[in-house]
Order: sequence, then C-alpha cells, then structure tokens
Amino acid sequence: MRAVLIGAVESSRVAARCLMEAADWELAAIISLPLSLAERHSDFVDLAPTAKAAECPLICAANANSPDIIARIEEQKPDYLFVIGWSQLCGDRLMAITPGRVVGFHPSPLPRLRGRGVIPWTILLDEPITASTLFLIDGGTDTGPILGQRFFHVAPDETAATLYARHMSTLAAMMPGVLAELSRGTVSPIPQDDRHATWAMRRRPEDGEIDWSWSAYAAWRHVRACGDPYPGARSSCGNEVIVITEAEPDRITTHRAALAGQVVERSDTAFTVCCGDGSGLRVHGWRWGRAGPPPLHAKLGDHVRVSG
Repeated sequence: MRAVLIGAVESSRVAARCLMEAADWELAAIISLPLSLAERHSDFVDLAPTAKAAECPLICAANANSPDIIARIEEQKPDYLFVIGWSQLCGDRLMAITPGRVVGFHPSPLPRLRGRGVIPWTILLDEPITASTLFLIDGGTDTGPILGQRFFHVAPDETAATLYARHMSTLAAMMPGVLAELSRGTVSPIPQDDRHATWAMRRRPEDGEIDWSWSAYAAWRHVRACGDPYPGARSSCGNEVIVITEAEPDRITTHRAALAGQVVERSDTAFTVCCGDGSGLRVHGWRWGRAGPPPLHAKLGDHVRVSG
C-alpha cells in the first residue's frame, strides 16, 4: 500500500515512522510546510530528516489544496492519504485522490471535542478521561467514522506538555494495528454518534492571558493548559509581558490584605500572586525581559492588555 502523509507537527513525524516500519506499506511522499511558514504551528517539526530516512520526497506546500500540490500527490498514485498534524481542511479535489481513504488523527475522544485547541481545552475543561482517535476524514470537521480509539485518564496535574506526549505515545501504539487492518481490508470504521458531539473553538496566543480575579486553582489550570508546546500563560507587569511557565496553588499566610494580581511574596527563585479567591499562585517558572521576578507589591495585568 502506498501512502502520502500531509503534516507539519510531532504527530506527523510519529505517523511517518509508523508508516515506514509497517509491513505492506510504502511512504511515497511527505507534504509539509516550508521552514519559512513554521510559525503557523507552535509545535512545528521539520520533517526533512524523516523524509530522508524514508527515502521519499519532501514536498513543501503552503496550501495542500492548491492545484500544483494536488498534481504532485496524484503523481505518487497513493492508496491512502494520511492528513495528520495539518491545520487546513481537505478540499474536494484533495479528497478525491483517494476517495473514502483519507485518514486523520485527533487528540480527543471523538465525537467529543471536535475542532481546534483540543489539548488545552481538555485541561481547561477538567476532562477526567480523553482519547487518541484515528478516523476517516469526510466532508465535515472531525466527523468521519472512527478507525481506532484509545482512552486514558487525564492526571489532576496534567500539563499541555505531558498530555501532548501521552497522545504521541498513544498514537505510536495505536497506528500499527490500524495500518495492518487497512492493508488487509479488514477494518470496520465505526460511525460517530452526533448526539454526543461537542466542539472546541480555536485558541490564539492572546487567549493565554491570566485573569487574576480567577481562583488560584483556575489560574494554575490555565498555566498548565497553555504551556509548552503552546505560547504560554501570560500576564503583564507594567508595560512588559511576563510568560508564566510553572506554578502551583499556594495558601497565602501573609499579606492577606492584597488585590487580585498583586505580588505578595517574592524570593530570587519564585513569587506568589494573590488570586481572586484570596489564595495565591506560587510561580517558580517564568520568562520576561528582566532578571529576577517582578517586584513585591507589583500588580500584574494592570496596565496593558497582553497580545500575541
């Protein structure tokens, strides 16, 4: 079986490796973004070394639906297209290259959380269980029948980075079996039950801004959801953006008379911000344009609206 892979992130690389190792499969080509457009994905992966290892062409494309890219894919005469880690929807002409045989991956228990920004939303919604899902792409958005799905629990202290990694390892474990069934023609796709569908809306870098009127738990959850490989939870101190990368809820034992967003404790390695419920967010990882933490009594998020 010949496959063409379209993608530009870590899940694309995982899928490529699985295709390279699978019996009865040949990775004929990889379609990916040029390095000049890497900023489209905060988790962009350069697939040139993967294509070299697979001894297949790497075709750079800003738009996989453009006529020239479609012609390049048609030249490969694929049996299946794998569109994994690609933000653009598949157009009719692209889908027509391998009708009914376009495979996608989604880091949610479809039909729950169709859409965008799914890993951050999983944490923000306090989802206790999630799943990695391989499915056949159809004319909708993440609506096609399911080829394989593996569930796992979401830890109470899960971060975007740990959840991302767990989805990658689950995809790597799930894909070989699905590939074997596809090559044998024994796969039985399961239609999604639209009665249980929910939707995740797109998130932008500015959506990582912390509202200090939240509880300390909500602020901590936000930090966990927005971190690496995504742009990060952020606030402002004066006119400077501060990105908070590591934090935990912390009961404030001093400075009880404080405003939400105010720095109430500070050391060389950490600082505590008062939250809307009177508890604190203890920050021990951050990035901004100065050395050390913000000054004691500073009020974060007070002066400028944080933008991407």
